[in-house]
Amino acid sequence: MSELKLSDWLPTTNKEVKIRGWDELDVILFSGDAYVDHPTFGPAVIGRLLESFGLRVAIVPQPSVTDNLQDFVKLGAPKLFFGVTGGCMDPMISNYNANKKRRDKDAYTPNGDIGFRPDYATTVYSKILKEKWPDVPVLLGGIEASLRRVTHYDYWSDALMPSILESSKADMLVYGMGEQPLKEVVRLMQKGVPFSSITTIKQTAVLLNKDAKIPKNSNWEDVEIASHEICLEDKKKYASNFKVIEQESNKLAARRIFQNVGDKTLMINPPYPTMTEDEIDASFELPYTRLPHPKYNKRGPIPAFEMIKFSINIHRGCFGGCSFCTISAHQGKFIASRSQESILREVDTVANMPDFKGYLSDIGGPSANMYKMKGKVQSICDKCVAPSCISPVICSNLDTSHKPLTELYKAVDSHPKVKKSFIGSGIRHDMLVPEFNKNADPKELDDYTEEVMTKHVSGRLKVAPEHTSDPVLKLMRKPSFKYFHKFKERFDKINVAKGLKLQLIPYFISNHPACEVEDMANLAAETKDMGFQLEQVQGFTPTPMTVATVIYYSGYHPYTLKKVNTPITRKEKDEQHRFFFWYKDENKAWIKKTLNKLGRQDLLDVLLPEKDEKWRKNKPSGEAKHTFDDAVPFNQRKTKAKFKSKKRRR
Repeated sequence: MSELKLSDWLPTTNKEVKIRGWDELDVILFSGDAYVDHPTFGPAVIGRLLESFGLRVAIVPQPSVTDNLQDFVKLGAPKLFFGVTGGCMDPMISNYNANKKRRDKDAYTPNGDIGFRPDYATTVYSKILKEKWPDVPVLLGGIEASLRRVTHYDYWSDALMPSILESSKADMLVYGMGEQPLKEVVRLMQKGVPFSSITTIKQTAVLLNKDAKIPKNSNWEDVEIASHEICLEDKKKYASNFKVIEQESNKLAARRIFQNVGDKTLMINPPYPTMTEDEIDASFELPYTRLPHPKYNKRGPIPAFEMIKFSINIHRGCFGGCSFCTISAHQGKFIASRSQESILREVDTVANMPDFKGYLSDIGGPSANMYKMKGKVQSICDKCVAPSCISPVICSNLDTSHKPLTELYKAVDSHPKVKKSFIGSGIRHDMLVPEFNKNADPKELDDYTEEVMTKHVSGRLKVAPEHTSDPVLKLMRKPSFKYFHKFKERFDKINVAKGLKLQLIPYFISNHPACEVEDMANLAAETKDMGFQLEQVQGFTPTPMTVATVIYYSGYHPYTLKKVNTPITRKEKDEQHRFFFWYKDENKAWIKKTLNKLGRQDLLDVLLPEKDEKWRKNKPSGEAKHTFDDAVPFNQRKTKAKFKSKKRRR
């Protein structure tokens, strides 16, 4: 790799603009993240894309909003528009944890420092720009804008908010992956079309005056959802909106959505078709330096960059449709896969970086094992409205062959400078179980599992069954926990056959809608009985644009409009979370009391058996602490606790 010059990055200051010999800019991007010129960082992707159209682009990363706002005027006004994003994560997730406590690190800032990104950054930046430059169009993009494009529940303010277009005073919103709509926006603006007339581009949203003429498009059908004001008054109407929003977001021939907001009308145009292989290859092969801007050299490493520095993203999208996840709402449920040739070219680029030591940290995507997967008969996908292709069962039209992925891993590992490539992204273990993935070739599934276990993990394989309760899993759009048992059997078999000593690490969520205290007790008992002592757990965090968040706020399931109980109070959440840590002394008395009250002696006998307690009290000094690493496998026990689920009487 040749030595880089300052001008190899997009300019961030007037000095850098002048180095390029420019006297004006076409587009100026504002981002809540530090500027990392890498294809994993959205602002860099958009900047490089606009540059590829021949535009003069600058980026203002993490502008200060606490001084005289010089960062918002220092580069002047762009010829075309300002682009605004809160960053690669919703700023409220970056700034706060699930308990609404401010985080002490920001992964997208040098040295992990906090205080460089305001709450609701997209809105804050946009409002300042509209005040400073009222005649220059402001386009919103990124995950914060994408997930807040309609009336949405904001967990951190505990309030229902209107479209971010209304809050931010911006002129247009690009949702999802922005390459396709931005190309059309630029094409029309360069032709001289007034920005106010650009209202029918796919995958964009605008606010129209109530008396404005609705733009016509004979190819689109329209649907109107309950207004923001109605949603404020009626939680059930708010919930019913989401079914329309989610289904239209995931359709290949979607309807245009209208929602009244005060004296304006929000118009959300249908999404573009999934990016083709050539399109996504082109996006990943733009001339990135793959490094943070030199301005950060003395401020310390950027944690998010350090994590992905030697990783390769092989596809976008996820057809899992999990109720608590925002991936499909932003990236879509249809998979856009890169060609193997494009991926191998990037591997070669990374392998020739001066500080590469031979280890790729991840060959993955939103879900590691969805590469090249798509419908067998496209016309069936064209009519589909299901939010998930694998829940409650795997669609018979879905090609879930893991062979292309197994071959890709082998091709990556054949690079002379690659010692080992890891799979750091989440693997959908359910798709590797023939009993669940009935249309797949079992040998292909075993070949993939064996390839991952023998060559692409280091000590631990992490998967996410999320829960053990079938009713909770059904609402999550996840398969029954019995398939995790099946996967563990295959995992154990390969572990023994290959002489490996890998650990299987399952991830679970507490406090999810439909989850009761008793469900968490069942989870604790069943996982203990399988030999797990859980350490890494997660509490459900409501984020905009998910089924689970709609239920959390409204109390209704958006597809059935039936009531669903959800842990809301801090006390309820803490109690559910405590069951993860049944082995901690401070939780034992509470667990005993709770399970006795529920009449669940069977669960108490599993979690805190009396003989175990006596053994602990009487154990000789210096004896090793009891662990469950060598516990009898769940399916080999002569007697099993009855892991039933009793619902609370109300």
